[in-house]
Amino acid sequence: MTAIIRLSRLLPSIHRLSFTSRSGHASEVAWSGQGAGTVAPETHTDWVRFVEQGHFLPQGQSREVAFRNVYRWDLHPEHIALYHERRGPDAAVWLFDLVADSATTLTSKSPHLCGADTYQARLTFEPHGFRLEWHIVGPRKDERLVYHYRQPDD
Repeated sequence: MTAIIRLSRLLPSIHRLSFTSRSGHASEVAWSGQGAGTVAPETHTDWVRFVEQGHFLPQGQSREVAFRNVYRWDLHPEHIALYHERRGPDAAVWLFDLVADSATTLTSKSPHLCGADTYQARLTFEPHGFRLEWHIVGPRKDERLVYHYRQPDD
């Protein structure tokens, strides 16, 4: 089974997420910390929407920050396009196309440019889910985000 088909079949079964954010030396953002939450997948014929919500604890802080994101995974035979629907489905922001590197990994076909910032990603299958690693670099950014998306515990 190809990585594209495998991910397409896995996406609707994802219900949990956790992530770690680490700012590098060149970062002026300093947004390191850890988060966790739930994913409510909405499945359609050619896409899966993830409605994510949870809490993020910035490093060195004692108060969590609530978060909510909506991502759409558009399913295509040769790639999966990832969109951020922060402004709604009609104004979705295309992030990148994920293409198969191997049977177990997909990577962004080309970097996503947002102003002076560059976003790249790598997806790796894991037992009961997948890991999505983001790298964001720019004049003020040097960030690594590692998301773990999981199926519910049996």
